[in-house]
Amino acid sequence: MNQALPAALAIDGGNSKTDVSLVARDGTLLALVRGPGMPARLGAETVRVIDELIRSAAKLAREDHGASGSQADNSLLERFGYAAGQAASGHVASHLVACVANADLASERRELEQMLRAEGWTATTTVVNDTYAVLRAGLDDVPAARADRYWGVGMTCGTGINCVGIAPDGTTAGFLALGMITGDWGGGSGIGLEALWNAVRASDGRGPRTALMHAVPDHFGMKEPIEVAEAMHRGEISWDRLADLAPVMLRAADAGDEVARGLVLRLGEEIFLMVKSVITRLGLGAEPVPVVLGGGVVASGNALLIDRATAMIRAEFPSADVRVLRQVPVAGAALMGLDLAEGSTAAKRRLREAFASRPAAHT
Repeated sequence: MNQALPAALAIDGGNSKTDVSLVARDGTLLALVRGPGMPARLGAETVRVIDELIRSAAKLAREDHGASGSQADNSLLERFGYAAGQAASGHVASHLVACVANADLASERRELEQMLRAEGWTATTTVVNDTYAVLRAGLDDVPAARADRYWGVGMTCGTGINCVGIAPDGTTAGFLALGMITGDWGGGSGIGLEALWNAVRASDGRGPRTALMHAVPDHFGMKEPIEVAEAMHRGEISWDRLADLAPVMLRAADAGDEVARGLVLRLGEEIFLMVKSVITRLGLGAEPVPVVLGGGVVASGNALLIDRATAMIRAEFPSADVRVLRQVPVAGAALMGLDLAEGSTAAKRRLREAFASRPAAHT
């Protein structure tokens, strides 16, 4: 392994955005960039999105760190032709850790791993579900000699919803999480759809009055909820934009709207049910299991949602250590990269501090 190279390329690819970071062996955050989310279907477009972000990360690293003239800087930059005018052979970093959405089946993860490995960016390539990034980002760092002891439950509620767990012996549990067809409810898209559903029913008399009747069309610059539905039917508003209604619904709940509050409480219970299932299947009910809650909807900090989920988890599992993730999930992917590089505790601490103070550069 080339010790002059950065330790890791870390990717957190969600439905709405993809973050890529380049990390040095001492924990220095060389670059952090943000671009579009992962395509719904695995394919060449997935690799293209990642490739463009890695190129942006390399360019940013040159601008921010290239003045040092270090071997690592020059190597990674020449890999993408920023010094030589064309892509040169060699690796960008030692390890690539890709925590991505929309590669839900084991066969899909293997396929993506092969596709990324074929690009030759790193010596090793690891592909896992993006919820693992949430879990790792929320776990305490331990010495590298005990890197195999990381364990806990990670719950992500962003555009979608999912949960994974790792037991101390390495056993894992989780969900396929393909949406309603696999029993899932919630996430930004799910509660956005519920917000529109309730708004339409309130406006035509089939459902109770709710502030969503006005808030939902207002968000799209319209007057009536049915106009939003018609625009979606015609393809003028994409279904992906339903997730945009999650903050609208959360604000209505905070203002005391009973319909919105009911949806938030239901979402909190759904988070609990997924966590409960994973803890039970792993046999960790009596353990002080870390439970990391993350994702964009959770990161909004809505007190009603977080209090509901936390209270239900602690009532069922009194020993559980429930935590709300305060860092971007790509920090977890980067920490996984440092784990593979046997990074020191000090390096991981430096990396956490860097993520806490540095926003992603948009591409």
